Amino acid sequence: MNSVIKGASYVLVHTPDMVLYNGTTQTTEKIVNPESEYLKEVPNHLRSYEDAVSYWPNQTYIGNAHPDELAGVEFPWFDKKKEDADRYGKYGEIMPEEEFLFLVQASDMFEVVKLEKGFVAEYKDAFAKNPIISEDIVEKIPEGVELSEIEGYVNNDHAEGLYFQNKLVGCVKPAHDIDVNLSAHVMHENLMSKASSVLALLYAVRNAGIDKAEVEYVIDCAEEACGDMNQRGGGNFAKAAAEVAGLVSASGSDARGFCAAPVHAMIEAAALVKSGAYKTVVVTAGGCTAKLGMNGKDHIKKGLPILEDCLGGFAVVVSENDGVSPEIDLNLLGRHSVGTGSAPQAVIGSLVAEPLDRAGMKITDIDKFAPELQNPDITKPAGAGDVPLANYKMIGALAVKRGELDRKGLADFTTSHGLTGWAPTQGHIPSGVPYIGFACEDIKEGKINNAMIIGKGSLFLGRMTNLFDGVSFVMHSNTAAEEEAKAGVSEDEVKTMIAKAMKEFAASLLAE
Repeated sequence: MNSVIKGASYVLVHTPDMVLYNGTTQTTEKIVNPESEYLKEVPNHLRSYEDAVSYWPNQTYIGNAHPDELAGVEFPWFDKKKEDADRYGKYGEIMPEEEFLFLVQASDMFEVVKLEKGFVAEYKDAFAKNPIISEDIVEKIPEGVELSEIEGYVNNDHAEGLYFQNKLVGCVKPAHDIDVNLSAHVMHENLMSKASSVLALLYAVRNAGIDKAEVEYVIDCAEEACGDMNQRGGGNFAKAAAEVAGLVSASGSDARGFCAAPVHAMIEAAALVKSGAYKTVVVTAGGCTAKLGMNGKDHIKKGLPILEDCLGGFAVVVSENDGVSPEIDLNLLGRHSVGTGSAPQAVIGSLVAEPLDRAGMKITDIDKFAPELQNPDITKPAGAGDVPLANYKMIGALAVKRGELDRKGLADFTTSHGLTGWAPTQGHIPSGVPYIGFACEDIKEGKINNAMIIGKGSLFLGRMTNLFDGVSFVMHSNTAAEEEAKAGVSEDEVKTMIAKAMKEFAASLLAE
C-alpha cells in the first residue's frame, strides 16, 4: 500500500536584525560599498513583529488563511493587514526574534552561542511559555554572560554578533581556530537552519497526532552544508535537529538538491515507508539567513518594506497507510532527467505530462498543481514576475497543445488548477511543499481528489553542472478501502486466515 501524509507544519521566524547583519545582499554591500545609501535606508524599511504577523501571506503560510482566501485579497498585500491575525496558526507559528535566539542556543551542542545575561533575564520566560517548547529545551538555556565578554568575542575572536532591536545581545563563536567550515559565519548559518528545523519538527509531530518516539527516520532538505575542512558538506542536520526535538527513536540523513530538494526528500520518505524500511519518516527543513533581504534593494527603491524578513521552516510526517490520510502515489513520479534539456516546455513536459501519460491521465485530471509558490508581493517588485502564475500558464499551454484543454479555458485553468503564491523566498521553502498541509485538508474534505507537488532546482548555481533539476509526485485521497474491496479480503481477514492455517498445520503435526 502507498504511504500517507499524516501531518505537516509550517513555521516562520521574524528576524529583522538578521536582514541587516546576515542577509547576503546586505553583507555584500557592506564590503563593496559600506557607505551606501541603501544600507542607511535598510533600518527604516524593516517591519515590526506585529506587521509581520498581520501580513496576509505569513498568516496563510502558518494556516490561518487558505490560499483561496488570500487570492481574494486585493493585490498588492504588503499594505494590507489581516485583522484577526494571530502568532499561532493551524500548522505552526511566527516566532519573534528574541525568543528564537533561545531556541538557537538550545540547539547549540558545543557552547559557541553566548547570550547577554540581561537579555536572558528579560526574555527567557516568554520563550519558556511557548506551548510547543518542552521543559528539557528550556533547561538548556544558561544564565548568560556579561556584554563585555560578548564584545570581546566579536571584536577579537571573529565571532558573529547576535542582535535584537539593533543592539548586540549575543554572539556565535567560531567552532575552530582555522577551519573556515567551522567559522562563526558558517556556524551562525547552520545553527539558524537547525533551530528553525527543530521548531518545525515539534509542530509536525503535534499536528500528526503521534508520539515523538514513533519517528524512526528524519530527512533534512535545507540548503546549508554542515561539516569541517575534511568533509565540508558531510552532514547531518537531520539527526542533529531530531536530537533537540526529542525524537529519541530517530536516525536520519540530509538530502540536497537546491530548491528541488524537498520534493526529492518527500519521494525518498514515501519509498522508505512503502518498502517497510521505516514506519514513520519526517521530512524537514529550516531557514536560510543568506536569503534574508535578498531583494531588498528593489523593495526599497519602490518604497516597500523589506518583505524577506522571515526565516522559513516546514516538516511533513510520512507514515504507513492508515486508511484515512492522503497517499503519495509512487506510480506517478515526474523527473527531469539528464537528457531532458532546460527549455521550459521540456521541463514541464518531464515533470507534469510524462508521469500522467504513464498512468493514462490528462493534465486536467489533476485538481491542483503546486510548483514554485513564491509570494508575488516579493518577486514582482524585483522584476521576477508572478512565479506561480508563469508556471500555471506553461502547464495550461501544454494541456492546450495536447488537446486536453480548449484555448478559451486557459485563463480559467490558472485559477481552477492553480494557486496564488504565499511562501517566503527562502530557496527550498516555496518549492511545492507549502501546499501539502492544505492539500491534505482539501482532499479529506472532498474539495479536491488529488494534487501534484512540483520541485524545481537550479543545479548550475553550484558550478558543477549546467543542468536544471526537477521532480514531482501526486498525492491523492486514500484508496486503502478500494484496494481491499478489489482484493475481496480485508487485511484483518488475511491475518485471521493465516493464523487459522498455522493452527491447523500445528494440529496436523501433533496428530502424526
